[in-house]
Amino acid sequence: MDKSPIVIGNDHAAYQLKKLIIKHLTENGIEVKDIGTNNENSVDYPDYGIKVASLVSTKEFGRGILLCGSGIGMSIVANRFSNIRAALCNDVFSAIISRKHNNSNVLVMGARVIGETLALEILKSWLETDFEGGRHQQRIDKFNDLGSSGFCDDKFQ
Repeated sequence: MDKSPIVIGNDHAAYQLKKLIIKHLTENGIEVKDIGTNNENSVDYPDYGIKVASLVSTKEFGRGILLCGSGIGMSIVANRFSNIRAALCNDVFSAIISRKHNNSNVLVMGARVIGETLALEILKSWLETDFEGGRHQQRIDKFNDLGSSGFCDDKFQ
């Protein structure tokens, strides 16, 4: 298992799940930078998605975890950043494939979609699965070539 540090962020709906995940990571010798939120008071999830995605995009951290109610909003926010391959995973298979084929560097989960036991199974699978490279790297290179602006419409007209 890769023991490099992880940055984690969440909204109010996922605060309890984040505490569980941080406990699991630290018990397994993984350093965690927690950027919040640190309570269940309503917040705007993009603020936390932006912080985590920025730190991974600039390579200050190699991996990140984002948690919100459904996981959808956080994955949309994170994937707006260059060098981010955020994968919304609500099952173990998706977590494994997101690493093997897509080299995902941000794991996103929906606290209102999955329970704590499944969340830990997804996390464990994501952490323990390596990228296969090869033909999958060629595919990642194609979407990396779309540009850092996040806009690629002009490349397909």
